[in-house]
Amino acid sequence: MNEQRLGLTPAMGWNSWNTFTWDINEQLIREAADAIASEGYKAAGYEYIVIDDCWSLKERDGVGKLVVDPIKFPNGMKALADYIHSKGLKFGMYSCVGTHTCAGYPGSFEHEFQDAELLAEWGVDFLKYDYCFKPRHMSGELLYKRMSLALKNCGRDILFSACNWGEDNVYHWIRESGAHMYRSTEDIQDSWDSIKKLALSQLDKACYTGAYCHNDMDMLVVGMYGGSNSDFIGSQIGGCSDVEYKTHFSLWSMMGSPLMIGSDIRKASRETKNILQNRDLIAINQDVEGRGAYRIKPEPQWFHTDDVFMLVKVLAGGDLAIGFFNLSDGQREMSLQFWDMGIPYASGKSLSLYDCWEQQEIGVYRERYAPVVPAHDCLIVRAKLV
Repeated sequence: MNEQRLGLTPAMGWNSWNTFTWDINEQLIREAADAIASEGYKAAGYEYIVIDDCWSLKERDGVGKLVVDPIKFPNGMKALADYIHSKGLKFGMYSCVGTHTCAGYPGSFEHEFQDAELLAEWGVDFLKYDYCFKPRHMSGELLYKRMSLALKNCGRDILFSACNWGEDNVYHWIRESGAHMYRSTEDIQDSWDSIKKLALSQLDKACYTGAYCHNDMDMLVVGMYGGSNSDFIGSQIGGCSDVEYKTHFSLWSMMGSPLMIGSDIRKASRETKNILQNRDLIAINQDVEGRGAYRIKPEPQWFHTDDVFMLVKVLAGGDLAIGFFNLSDGQREMSLQFWDMGIPYASGKSLSLYDCWEQQEIGVYRERYAPVVPAHDCLIVRAKLV
């Protein structure tokens, strides 16, 4: 990738953590790459295969280098990177600003330049950089700037995925640090309550995302159905319905979050594939202008609740993406007044609406559009001014 375009649009790919956590190995990662390449995901835009925590030994070697776990990854990371690259995909890895990673493996604190050079030698294209075990007296802002500088001088284009969970007022300094994406939330769980909580927490942060520095609302749980080996993430929760996964994917797409799949991509259901590979939602997420989505609360007044809202995303070329989200537990009619988007009746302008999930034209409307949206569901339309 040309360095000037690295991080222009939100990253798309797959990460091992949500489903497999510590239980990772070379064969799993190869099979994930195979599935991304052969099952339509690569064609849809997914390109990064990312190994999360637990890939190294618990100690560095005698000269301070990270050591790949020889049991989990017997052929080493360079060979794995070469395999992933042979599929036309990109390779991602994980480290941490602290002395140790969240699972207790060596972190990159005071090894930033050494680790960046090692990642470049291995052929890494993406670094997820977590926030555990940071020395209390150290500035997290400074540590992210340090690793960003190391990556930009390692001799290879490596996308920098900062992951400090929204701590330390990260919105105010992360773009200047050089990160291409940044985690703004606590860890996601495979549950409707978690999806809803994370989305609502970011509705007022639209001004803090954009081209080259994207607000990361954490990895997708679409298609997990409770299938994590972690009790916290999902094995004791039970997962979500396909409708809830559809709404989850729609929120992340509309709000400009990176789309990093967290399910076992080798076993995806047809419905999971239909959600994750929806070309119209991906086009909205990958719009080159990278603008945040602003919120409109629907009329009448007694529908004014945080659970029911509309998101509008201004797209390159003049179209609008409009999301009608009903996160409540009951069906709702949602009335969108076009003047709230800058289209008064007196303008003589109408909107031609296209349903991005049904992938069909809805019709031309003037002044108002009021769909009925079932509980936990959404409607995403692409609107053209006519």
